[in-house]
Order: sequence, then C-alpha cells, then structure tokens
Amino acid sequence: MLEAWLAFFHISAVIGWVVFASAQAAICRAEWLNATVVQRLARLDRILWIATAAVLLSGLARICWGAKGAAWYWSNPLLHLKLTLFLVAAVLMLGPTRRIARWQRALAADASLPAAHEVLGVRRLVMIETHLVAVIPLAAVFLARGYGA
Repeated sequence: MLEAWLAFFHISAVIGWVVFASAQAAICRAEWLNATVVQRLARLDRILWIATAAVLLSGLARICWGAKGAAWYWSNPLLHLKLTLFLVAAVLMLGPTRRIARWQRALAADASLPAAHEVLGVRRLVMIETHLVAVIPLAAVFLARGYGA
C-alpha cells in the first residue's frame, strides 16, 4: 500500500509542477502584462517552487521507502538521468524567479512594467523548462519497468 501512495504523491507533484509552469508560461506575455499579471506571475512562481520541492521530496521518499529499495534506484542510470533533468529544469527556473521578483520591485517602486523583450526572455525560459520536465516521465517509465538495472 505504501508504494501506491508514494507513487500517487510523486505523480501528483509532477502534474502540479507542469500545471503551474504551464500557467506561468501562458500568462507571461508582453501584450497581457499589467500590474495584476506581474503579481499573479509571482504567486505562480512561489507555487511552482513548492511543487518543485514536492517533486523532489516525494521522489526521495520513493527511493527511501519504495518497494525496490534505495540500492536498486541509486544503481540505475535512469534515476541519474531523471535527477539531472530535474536539476537542469530547477536551475532554469532561477532566472524567471529573479526577473519576476525584479518586476515586482520595479512595480512597487515606480509602477513600471518590464520591456517586451524581457518578458519574452522569461517566457522562453519557462517554456524550455516546462518542455524539459515533460521528458522526465519517459525516463521514469523505463525506470519503473526495470530498464537500466
């Protein structure tokens, strides 16, 4: 029963990550950007980091308490591929997080909005990260079926 719950929480966290990253990408458009959207992007960014932490923690829980055991997981190169993709996506998230925080500060200071090219750059990074995250389940499917062991 524990394995099923661990899988459920991990899959739910991954879905949450993709949903909030996609929502961030969807509303991060220069033509739509106003003060409300900047605040919404900041809120989505905080939720996205919570979802990212949930993915990591639920994945580590599966490794520690899952049916296959930590030794099996750590010896599988597909786990290392998943972790590498996860870390690259998390590092890519840092840029948008910093820029959105800067947008919030500028908005509070003088009600200014970012330039269109800056919004496009953030959207591009969020899209790259979201597409990269979409590849992780492919490695997960093969890992769950014992490939690479």
